[in-house]
Amino acid sequence: MLGTLDKQRTPLRSTITLAGAVESFLDPAVVVGSLFACAAIYGETLDARYVILALIAFSLSFPGDMLLSESPRRVARKALMSSMTLAGVLILFGYASGYLDSFSDRALFAWFISLPFLQFGTQMIARVAVPRMLVLSESEANAVICGVNEIGQQLSTQFRENKYLGVRFLGYFDDRERDRLKQIGDAPLLGNLSGLAEYVKTHHVDRIYLALPMATQPRILSLLDDLKDTTASIYFTPDIFVTDLINGRMETMAGMPVVAVCDTPFTGFNGILKRCEDILLSLIILVLISPILLGVAIGVKMSSPGPIIFRQRRYGLDGKEIIVYKFRSMRVTEDGEKVTQATRNDSRITPFGAFIRKTSLDELPQFMNVLQGRMSIVGPRPHAVAHNETYRKLIKGYMVRHKVKPGITGWAQVNGYRGETETVDKMQKRIEFDLEYLRNWSLGMDLWIVVKTALLVVKDDTAY
Repeated sequence: MLGTLDKQRTPLRSTITLAGAVESFLDPAVVVGSLFACAAIYGETLDARYVILALIAFSLSFPGDMLLSESPRRVARKALMSSMTLAGVLILFGYASGYLDSFSDRALFAWFISLPFLQFGTQMIARVAVPRMLVLSESEANAVICGVNEIGQQLSTQFRENKYLGVRFLGYFDDRERDRLKQIGDAPLLGNLSGLAEYVKTHHVDRIYLALPMATQPRILSLLDDLKDTTASIYFTPDIFVTDLINGRMETMAGMPVVAVCDTPFTGFNGILKRCEDILLSLIILVLISPILLGVAIGVKMSSPGPIIFRQRRYGLDGKEIIVYKFRSMRVTEDGEKVTQATRNDSRITPFGAFIRKTSLDELPQFMNVLQGRMSIVGPRPHAVAHNETYRKLIKGYMVRHKVKPGITGWAQVNGYRGETETVDKMQKRIEFDLEYLRNWSLGMDLWIVVKTALLVVKDDTAY
């Protein structure tokens, strides 16, 4: 039940639904089960070694991050990247500690190879089984929504379209006449708010969702008082959720519940994990590409007079200015109040500069920015300061992308928004992908972006 903040405050708790339990436990269970199965197939004794390995693997994969409502394509990508990440972490620490030799090479190889296929297969099975289990168990909850508005409409759409929620939407309650409710569509209007309590009692309503504006607090308190004589669960969906939440979550501050509306995903352990990822990958990549760096540096020096490295001011974390390194690809080094984006057949670009821009070789010095802590390997691409000052006035939410460090590559770039953004609409789409990255970040997503970037380097026609 929802209560008001009074002298006594109770902690907020989350409920676990059948779908939520499946999403959290299915993948970790497949990880452990497939490990034991592969060990047994190759005649290994399931002793303490495998039990400890199973516990470590379970802890690394719990809770699962594949949602039942996601597309099969996204599930396949997540299954591949999560299994690769798990294998990489276990092999790295197993090699460093010397315990890798304690396990059968054939069993571990079979486990790592079969894991993404098993994860994808069980996810597809779950999509068929969970709705049937909900029907057979008669655990679908009858729900009504108080308030016909944008929040109420979003809730009802989810109830109708997401069969894994286990919620049967009965209709709305609102004090306005139906002809004034533009967002109600064909959904039933069950009555006004004064008749809600009686309807709940007589129609076995399990859940009530209050999608009322926070400005109507007296009406909400009166409604809660009327509902004390029912057994329905009550959920309040405040109208702050109309905004585009970035890493939205519930927290407590000295016992008082607060809602994070816009925050960085890289807090606590996630921040440590992201920084470790950046340091490890950038060191490996710099060692591998050191001959390429030398060759490009010589090419830049011979192509035209000027410095090899172009230093440009960009906005970094929290909108603070940073210096970003690039191999110079133009005859000029613009970094003033007005910076003109490179266009196709731009006369400022040298022939060698066109080649390194096309292949993204001009971005390679930014791995030094990553080691310095100014950038990440994956994140929203940094724009010139002059561009930021222009677009922050034109695009709502533009500066939110600076809640994280800028990246060498990003979610927008691997989805076709790389290179020149000659219209506001194109920049708007780039920002939408950047914000989607902030909302959905995971280590597997980062690795997938790195893989897609490598594939795009050789065939992308949008860079020049």
